[in-house]
Amino acid sequence: MLEFTKQLLISSGLSASLAGSVAPVIGLLLIIILAFVVDLATRKYLFATLKAIALHTKTTWDDAILKRKTHLHVARIIPALLVYMLAPASLHDFGLTLQIIQGALIIYIVLTAALAISSFFNAVEDIYKTFPVSKEIPVRGFVQVLQIVVYFLAGIFIFSTVVGKTPLYLLSGLGALTAVLLIIFKDPLLGLMAGIQLTANRMVANGDWIEMPKYGADGGVLEVSLTTVKVQNFDNTITTIPTYSLISESFKNWRSMTDSGARRIKRSINIDMNTIRFCDEAMLHKFAQIKYITEYIEQKKHELAAFNEAEKIDNSSLVNGRRMTNVGVFRAYITAYLENHSRIAQEATFLIRQLKPTESGLPIEIYVFCKDTAWAVYEQVQADIFDHVLAVVPEFELRVFQNASGHDFRMLSARA
Repeated sequence: MLEFTKQLLISSGLSASLAGSVAPVIGLLLIIILAFVVDLATRKYLFATLKAIALHTKTTWDDAILKRKTHLHVARIIPALLVYMLAPASLHDFGLTLQIIQGALIIYIVLTAALAISSFFNAVEDIYKTFPVSKEIPVRGFVQVLQIVVYFLAGIFIFSTVVGKTPLYLLSGLGALTAVLLIIFKDPLLGLMAGIQLTANRMVANGDWIEMPKYGADGGVLEVSLTTVKVQNFDNTITTIPTYSLISESFKNWRSMTDSGARRIKRSINIDMNTIRFCDEAMLHKFAQIKYITEYIEQKKHELAAFNEAEKIDNSSLVNGRRMTNVGVFRAYITAYLENHSRIAQEATFLIRQLKPTESGLPIEIYVFCKDTAWAVYEQVQADIFDHVLAVVPEFELRVFQNASGHDFRMLSARA
């Protein structure tokens, strides 16, 4: 091609020496134009056709590749390879120039290939995320490790091209740089090991609700990457936690609560112990009118009466024998009320119990599970239950304990 161009220029009236200098330039320009035409045809026709086919297929992997533009990176390699292969035909007499051009093309091809492989890994991750297992086993960290390896190898090839050495020669000398590389890649290496442990033990995954007070994290996991874990808090702020911290430090994961389909309600109210007393007949008659415990009152009255009669108990004093108390009936009412509550999981742990008396009264604890784990719904159910419980306490001639306030002192002064 070079000789043909040279003869054509001479026949056009140029001198042989001038034609010999101009012909390589023209040949190189023709090669560049050809590469441009090939690049344009590849992008406009070939990849446009492939894109149209991919958009009409039922598979998702081709859509992921298109989204990550892997095909565009591959398309950029084709014209560069064309110029690399055809350049010697035009510049074989210009060794240094040819070497520089081919070296630059090798660097471009290696970088573009690295970008293509990296985008392909991203596409694979996108495809993986469409499977349910991706919620339990994230692969973002592993994808980033592979991308780092690809860019590292690309850097080795580029450096070997610049210094004129083979990549194997450079790789053989990396032993002396191991300590330096460990320092440089300390966080990625720690993140890689942490990611392997997190994945193998299924400690955390995308969508999990975790708490880590040290980092101010309390919300859903958005992404588990090589070096960081992103958590979206309930106020929509983003907290970034080093991946290794999830291995070296403790955190709370609420996944099991979500998977179980029930969320615990564990809260108590304090009863003023001065209001606790045995139930007399008038109190029992009043309590028997309450829907949820009518049957309980009658059953308990017969049970205690039978016991006291068998033991020949003197009923002239309520202290003798077994008697119902207003706080006991109150606990029975809470039990019956929650057993009839549609939002309480009856098959889960269900306790209405007394705790140790304190200077703040007698704690009556409700320990049950709500069927709905959604935060807003759970809080609404819990609030509704305690609204009712607090309002019903006086019906059992009990009083909720609370510390005296300024209003209490003013009322006391007014009575005096």
